[in-house]
Amino acid sequence: MTDTARELLETTTRECAPVPGSNPLVPLIARGEADRAVLAALALEQRWVIPADRRAFQHLAERSDPRAAAYFTALAEGEALAEEHLRTFTAACGVDEARAEAYQPLPGCQSYPAYVAWLALNAEPPDVVLALTANFSAWGGYCATIAKALRTHYGFTEEACAFFDFFARPAPDLDDAGANAVRAALAEGRLDENRARVYARLLQAYEANFWATLGQHT
Repeated sequence: MTDTARELLETTTRECAPVPGSNPLVPLIARGEADRAVLAALALEQRWVIPADRRAFQHLAERSDPRAAAYFTALAEGEALAEEHLRTFTAACGVDEARAEAYQPLPGCQSYPAYVAWLALNAEPPDVVLALTANFSAWGGYCATIAKALRTHYGFTEEACAFFDFFARPAPDLDDAGANAVRAALAEGRLDENRARVYARLLQAYEANFWATLGQHT
């Protein structure tokens, strides 16, 4: 039997995949050619991104039907765990608490969480499920590349790499939750596929802007 929900998720993910060459920074990290200051800046920007996304996902869960709520709750719980790993990575980059508190985030890097917050306030939750799932594929791939490079070229410990390992690791339970949410929304006529694709495209553009901005300012 054809699973329309999974087909839609896979199709949207392919359609919104990053254009080759759109992220020049991660390949630099992969080759060990990025300065360690870039890694510190990445950690400091993520200190703003992760808690903002967690609160956005919590708000989406509150606005959702039970299936979509399960998906967004799982995302929020994941962000809370990632935040713990991020502290270890930040320390491994040589950033102390005083420097972290004094850091001024870059607008181009924070456009992504700002848009996620916009979606949490304005978009229909099933549409956001589809858009986020499509975007997460690119983020997970970047994290896998960075995690390998941190070990190979920068000498980071397993604990210091855990933030990127967490997002790079397959998450079948989360995938199932997303598919269940999309499946229910399709069955009930509550999913606007065209609108969801717009959201996914914009998320990918803001993702690219994050990496471009980071590369230009470090």
